[in-house]
Amino acid sequence: MSTLPLRTLPLAATLPPDWREQVRAAFHATFDRYESLFQLLQGDEAYFKKPIALRHPLIFYLGHTATFFINKFVLAGILEQRIDPQLESMFAVGVDEMSWDDLDEAHYDWPPVQAVWDYRARARELIDGVISRLPLDLSDGWWNSPWWVVMMGIEHERIHLETSSVLIRQHALRYVKPHPDWQPCRDAGEPPQPELVPIAARQFRLGRDRRDPQFYGWDNEFGVHEARTAAFQTGRTLVSNREFLAFVEAGAYRDDAVWSEEGLAWRRFAQAEHPTFWVRGADGWRLRLLAEEVPMPWDWPVETNFHEAKAFCNWMARQTGLPYRLPTEDEWHAIRLQAGVPDAPQPVPAAANIELDHFASSCPVTRFAHGELFDVIGNVWQWCETCTYPFDGFEVHPVYDDFTTPTFDDRHAILKGGSWISCGNEALPGSRYAFRRHFFQHAGFRYVISDAPVPQLASSYYETDAQVAQYCEFHWGQEYFGVPNFPKALAESCVQAMQGQPMRRALDLGCATGRASFELARHFEHVTGIDFSARFIGIGHQLAAQGRIRYTLFDEGELASYHEHGLAEHGLSDCVARTEFFQGDACNLKPVYTGYDLILAANLIDRLYEPALFLREVHQRIVPGGLLAITSPYTWLTEFTKREHWIGGFKKDGENFTTLDGLHALLDAHFERIAPPRDLPFVIRETARKFQHSLSQLTLWRRRTDPGSA
Repeated sequence: MSTLPLRTLPLAATLPPDWREQVRAAFHATFDRYESLFQLLQGDEAYFKKPIALRHPLIFYLGHTATFFINKFVLAGILEQRIDPQLESMFAVGVDEMSWDDLDEAHYDWPPVQAVWDYRARARELIDGVISRLPLDLSDGWWNSPWWVVMMGIEHERIHLETSSVLIRQHALRYVKPHPDWQPCRDAGEPPQPELVPIAARQFRLGRDRRDPQFYGWDNEFGVHEARTAAFQTGRTLVSNREFLAFVEAGAYRDDAVWSEEGLAWRRFAQAEHPTFWVRGADGWRLRLLAEEVPMPWDWPVETNFHEAKAFCNWMARQTGLPYRLPTEDEWHAIRLQAGVPDAPQPVPAAANIELDHFASSCPVTRFAHGELFDVIGNVWQWCETCTYPFDGFEVHPVYDDFTTPTFDDRHAILKGGSWISCGNEALPGSRYAFRRHFFQHAGFRYVISDAPVPQLASSYYETDAQVAQYCEFHWGQEYFGVPNFPKALAESCVQAMQGQPMRRALDLGCATGRASFELARHFEHVTGIDFSARFIGIGHQLAAQGRIRYTLFDEGELASYHEHGLAEHGLSDCVARTEFFQGDACNLKPVYTGYDLILAANLIDRLYEPALFLREVHQRIVPGGLLAITSPYTWLTEFTKREHWIGGFKKDGENFTTLDGLHALLDAHFERIAPPRDLPFVIRETARKFQHSLSQLTLWRRRTDPGSA
C-alpha cells in the first residue's frame, strides 16, 4: 500500500513540471488506502450485510468510488467507452435518507465480491491511462478543466474513505478484524478539568474564488460570505467522554426538556440511552473502534450526533445558568483564526490528529495544541449550529450538479475541523460538509458560551414550484433572445410617463415575484406590491428580508438546474425600505389601498374573475391626475374568466369588439388615454428549449381632474 500522505494538491495557473506525476501519485495513494480499508472486513458475508438500515451494504461502497470516476469521465467527455455499464449503473447512486426512520427497502442483485475487486482493478488501469494522456490545458480555468473532474474523483473517494469507515465501525464485530494499516491510538487516561478560553470579536471573509481556487473545492465553498462575530468563550478542549458521562449519569437521555423537538423524536425512535459508540460491558463502559472494543478512554473526545451535542449544551445551560450552545460556522472560524490555523494543507506529519498521519482512531483531547486551544482541527468533526447554505455567488459544477443542492433544506448541520481520517479537501478548514442532524460520523463538539443569538441566515431552500420558479426566472433571471427584462422595462415606461407628476405612492397589482415593485421603488417614495398568489408574494417577502432567492428550473424531463439571484446584482438593495408586499384580490381590494399616484396592472386583467368590476372601481384608488398602466396579451381563457365576464375578444353587434374597445368603454368616464397603445415583448422559460414569447399591449391612462369625473 502507498504511504504517500493524502494531502490535497495546490492549484496554480502555472503547473510544476511533475504535476501529472503528482496527480497520478495522489490517485494511486487514495485508491490504495480505500482498498486497504475494506481489508478490515471478514468474509464475503460482511460485504452484503447492512451495518445500518439507512445505508447500502458495504459491497456498494467498494464499487461506488471506482464507478464514480468512470461515470463522471463519460459525462465530462473524457471517456467514450465504459468498462461495465451494468455495474456503473448499479453503483452510481447512494442513499440519502430524509429521516432516521427511512428504511431502504430496495432489493439489489449485488455481484460477487471478487467481481467488484476485478472491476476496481480495471478502473484503476483506465484512470491511470487518462491521467497519463489528458492534455495539460488550463486555458479555460480550473473549474472548467477536465483535470478538475480527475481531482473530483480523487476527493470523492477520500470522502467515502471516511464515511465507509463509519459504517465499518457500526458493523457487527464478527464481520471485522484488526489490520496493521489501521491501528488505533493506545494512549488513554483522565482528561483535565474543563476550562474556558475567551475568543475576541472578529470580522472576516469566507469563500473561495473559482478563478483562483488554490485547492480543489466543492461547489458550496465558492462565493463570498462576510462574517462578523461577537466576543464569546469556548472550551479549551473538545468535550471528552468523561465530561459527557455526567450528562449520561444525570439521566439526561430521559430528560425531555433538554432535547429539541426533532432530537426528542430521534431519541425516542432510536431508544438512545448513551452515545452510539459507547458499549456497556460487565467491566464498565467500553468504546467501539473500527475493528475492536476497548476500555473507555475517558480523555478522548465524545462522539455524538447533533441532537446529543445540542441536548448536552441545553443541559449545561440549565445546570449553570450560562448560555451554552454549539458554535455557528462563523464562530468556529473565529476560533480557528485566533488559534492561528491556516486554511491550507497541514505539514507532514500534521500538527493535529488528521489525515491518518497518526492513528486510526481518536486520541486524548490534550495531545495536539493549537494556540491556547486543543484540537481546533482533527481528532473528531465538530458540530455547528449552522445549517448549510450557499455563499453569495454559489454555482453548481456541471459535472456534479447535485453534490450540495440536496442539502440546502435547513436539515443538514455543518461540521467543521475534520477527524483523524479526514484527508485532502476534508482536512482544509475552508471545506464545508454537512450531515443530517441524526447522522453519525466521527464527530463530537466544542461548546461556546455566548449571549449573541444564532444568526438567522438566508434560507438555503431552492424554490421548486414550477410556476413560481418560472416567474423567478422571468423577473430576476437572464434575458432570452435579446428581449429586455419585462417588469424592468414596464417600470421604466411608467416612470417616463410620470415625468412632471408627483411620485409618492405606487401600487403594483399582480406583482408576481416583485421585480417591477422594486424597480418602481427606485423613483417612488413607497411601493405596495399585491398579488392573489401567496406563493408569489412569498418570493417578494424573501427578497425584502434576505436579499436573495434560489430556485430550480427544469431543463428537460426530470433534469433540473439551480439558480440564485439577489437585489444587489440589480442595484435594488436600497429599495427594500420603500417596498412592501401583501396578498390580495384586485377585484376586492381593502379600502386602505387608495391614494396612489400610479397603479400598475401588469398582465392582470385577462386573469381576473371579473375584470370589469376592477376597472369600474380603480379610479377610486388613484389621485386626480394619477396614472393607470395596464398591460395584457389579452389571452382570454374560461379557466380564469367566465365567458360572460370577458371585456373584449369577441363579436358585438356583428363586429369585432377588442379588449382595447372594452377598456375604453369601462375607463373613459374617469380616465383619458395619454399615449397610443404599445406592444412590449416578454419571454417566459418553460424548459431549456421551450419558451413562451408573447406581446403584451401597454396602455397608459390618466385620471381626469375635472370634478365630474369622480
